Amino acid sequence: MGKWYSRPVLFVADVQRAADFYVGKLGFSEKWRFADEVAQVDRDECEIIVSSQRPEKTGMGMLFIELTAADWKALPDAFARNDVAFTRGRWGYPVLIVDDPDGNQLFFPDPEDPGDM
Repeated sequence: MGKWYSRPVLFVADVQRAADFYVGKLGFSEKWRFADEVAQVDRDECEIIVSSQRPEKTGMGMLFIELTAADWKALPDAFARNDVAFTRGRWGYPVLIVDDPDGNQLFFPDPEDPGDM
């Protein structure tokens, strides 16, 4: 069986505002856009589609993004430099949580903590 590939869709109220957040605050780049309704942002191998096509689903997304241990440890400082609010939480293991402007949540798990197994 070959490699699986996914691109999650996060529903947002305003595609431009969402793209500005992901690009300006989190270091993504905008790969493509379809009218004012859909855009894709990329950073390394992380690709996210933001869409305003399903307003009833706006802000209901939750996405896990895995980093190396060194990158995870540097994340709070990177967030502070870019004025990105985040919280510390747990999802069976420590996570850093960022809410995008619409309330979709990005969870960054601690790669060195095996969690509550």
